[in-house]
Amino acid sequence: MDSGIWRPAAGECFHCGLPLYGATFSVIIDDEPQAMCCLGCQAVAQAIVDNGLDDFYRHRTECSARPDSVVPDELQQLTLFDNETVQQSFVRDTDDSVSEASLIIEGVVCAACVWLIEHHLQKIPGVLELRVNLTTHRANVVWDKSQLPLSKILAEIRSIGYQAHPFDANRLHNINERERKHSLRRIAIAGIGMMQVMMTALALYIGEADMGESARNLLRWIGLFITTPVLLFASSVFFRSAWRELKRFRLGMDVPVSIAMITAYSASVWATVTGAGEVYYDSVTMFTFFLLLGRFLEMNARHHAGKVADELVRLLPAVATRLAADGSTSVVSVSELQLGDRVLIRPGETVPADGLVADGESTVNEAVLSGESVPVLKHSGDALTGGTVNVESPLVLEVQAVGESTVLSSIIRLLDRAQMEKPKLARLADSVAAWFVLVILITAALVFGAWWFYDPDRAFWVTIAVLVVTCPCALSLATPVALTTATSSLTRMGVLTTRGHALEGLSKATDVVFDKTGTLTTGQLQVSGQWFADDWSRSASGSESSGELSKVAVEFSPEQALLALAAGLESASEHPIARAVIAASTLEAVVCKDQKNIPGRGVEGVFDGVVYRIGTKEFIEPWLADGVTSADLEMKAGFAGVNTRIYMANKQQLLVILELQDQLRADAVECVAALKTAGMQVTLLSGDKQSVADHVGKKLGIDTVIAEQLPDQKLAYLKSKQDAGQLVIMVGDGVNDAPVLAAADVSIAMGEGSQLAQVTADMVLMSDSLKSIPQAIHMAKRTRVIIRENFAWAILYNLLAMPMATLGLLAPWMAAIGMSLSSLLVVLNALRLKR
Repeated sequence: MDSGIWRPAAGECFHCGLPLYGATFSVIIDDEPQAMCCLGCQAVAQAIVDNGLDDFYRHRTECSARPDSVVPDELQQLTLFDNETVQQSFVRDTDDSVSEASLIIEGVVCAACVWLIEHHLQKIPGVLELRVNLTTHRANVVWDKSQLPLSKILAEIRSIGYQAHPFDANRLHNINERERKHSLRRIAIAGIGMMQVMMTALALYIGEADMGESARNLLRWIGLFITTPVLLFASSVFFRSAWRELKRFRLGMDVPVSIAMITAYSASVWATVTGAGEVYYDSVTMFTFFLLLGRFLEMNARHHAGKVADELVRLLPAVATRLAADGSTSVVSVSELQLGDRVLIRPGETVPADGLVADGESTVNEAVLSGESVPVLKHSGDALTGGTVNVESPLVLEVQAVGESTVLSSIIRLLDRAQMEKPKLARLADSVAAWFVLVILITAALVFGAWWFYDPDRAFWVTIAVLVVTCPCALSLATPVALTTATSSLTRMGVLTTRGHALEGLSKATDVVFDKTGTLTTGQLQVSGQWFADDWSRSASGSESSGELSKVAVEFSPEQALLALAAGLESASEHPIARAVIAASTLEAVVCKDQKNIPGRGVEGVFDGVVYRIGTKEFIEPWLADGVTSADLEMKAGFAGVNTRIYMANKQQLLVILELQDQLRADAVECVAALKTAGMQVTLLSGDKQSVADHVGKKLGIDTVIAEQLPDQKLAYLKSKQDAGQLVIMVGDGVNDAPVLAAADVSIAMGEGSQLAQVTADMVLMSDSLKSIPQAIHMAKRTRVIIRENFAWAILYNLLAMPMATLGLLAPWMAAIGMSLSSLLVVLNALRLKR
């Protein structure tokens, strides 16, 4: 027994705790063979491991129930997913009764599969939302757990012929590898069968005139013997998919292909048995081989397109080095980390969870989150994000978020949401594809009737060519593969796409509206101008009260002494202005007494017996002694008239005037120039003073500057643009930007901005690099061009292929090659977006 976690004693079954009695059954759990007392426990334990639920054994507080049967019922296995401990790794609770889970769906081969799963599950009471990604085979399900358990949802998915598992990066990799191996096996069998059947077909074609009846029949039976396993095994993937669709009264893409294969094979079998008519086993095996080959190449490209999301998931390490209170270390699974744990991160190791630097100083590579390859220096108290890499020195992390609460998990969820949401073009393609299959079947029937009257001997094979060549795979792949590739490429650039429609809207936008503070500027004030009194050492009327400050001035300089005093006063405030003043001092801040922080005005404190104030003009001027006029507060050094100023004084004299300025982002000028070059109308929409906003707009070359706007006024301005027919991109960072971000056609939030703004936004700049905005717009326009090219090709292909097949110009095997090449061309065209 260890911290409430149950462990079996020596000689007991690892699963149920009963004595082994010499049993030799075992299951590999956490890379170690664990003893089982019987086949039943072995089967249940193996099911738990196979479903990626090893955490069940790490967290259980009592021994597991002994299975009632040697092979557990499938439903009994699914109920494991209802265990809250098991759900920790893949389920997130959005409120008291609603949960969200990330799943892997096995068996998805085309857009019809996605349609079937989504429509079937959404009819079940309690399922609030389900989205399946055709490219990555990942699904996101939101359900009301008070109405039904997760196991019921998984059972419903299985009832329509698919397998659902909790999302796990290693499991997805294994599934992809298994899918690849099975595909290669089917291709190998179809290829070998095709070559062998071609030999018999060649003999029949060449020597039929000189061949006896028995020899001809023998070759036909050999063709049947070779073709049958090709059809039953290699082609079964098409038949299973078609049957799933037909059971749900849905005409999917594999329906016409399956009809063509079964019909050709059946007719050939009839000709073989009766000895009358022609056999075309070579055609059956040939277009099976080419269809499988095309689908295999398409699958590889699809796996490649969805690789970024999988890489993100696999960033977190499997284990971490946890520090105990006595300084000892232990290696534990990352899934066992809890809030408040302290973790040692050695140079070169990956940060296992979100938290703060508790000890140490080192640079951290955050390229995975921001797209920037330059490491960032981290000190004690700085935030660390799971998935980033420690570069130089050891760091101690205090864990503040684990599992689904981490930044990396939230990025993955947002990326999944973007790739699963379907824009208008994708929804249109899916709906058109289903009707197109019906048109294919009707056309095939009409073609068969017409050819039956014209040339009955060719009617059958012309009809099969029509069924195969017109399969609308390319039409359904046109959009999802392009969108997945584009969002993956943008993620590598540090631009996280969180909504499916973002790229479509970005490509059509006419206006870009920027917030100022925290967006075009860094939001961090810096001292940009300084003025110091010349005779400040006599400011206390010759008293010794300024003696300590004078000593500092003699050892260093008068200016440094005054800045150290200003920093000492501001140390009582957390205001951004205070942080800027403290940063401006090159000396350690002096220690002041009796500090009073007056919100919105400034700070008062005592140093060496003298009372000082630092703050606004309104805070300082009324406090000065009689005879000290406002003329003493006038600018002495030609500061710009738009920046913030603060003043420091004692009763007798004004001592310091500091001008503070929000710094423009390094690439703000480049960003605005690129947007204007691209023909975009750029607007600065700010809540700051008009003079400050005008100054920033002038520096950046922004002609339209609207300032002193409250959130509702910003929203009204945005609506007015949209009412005028403009498509607006809004870029902001703060909570006050959330309403206008939500209303924009496309919204972009800064990565350093508030979480509310990021959740509301369609895209997030993880790198905070503004130059990524014109790059993202360029990528969106390229994506739209690629999708249009894909649609154009898919439509043109069918317009050319269908008449050719109808006129009898294409043999069935040629039709199979054409259909496969059409789908592959669409995928390869979409992969151009990776560049």
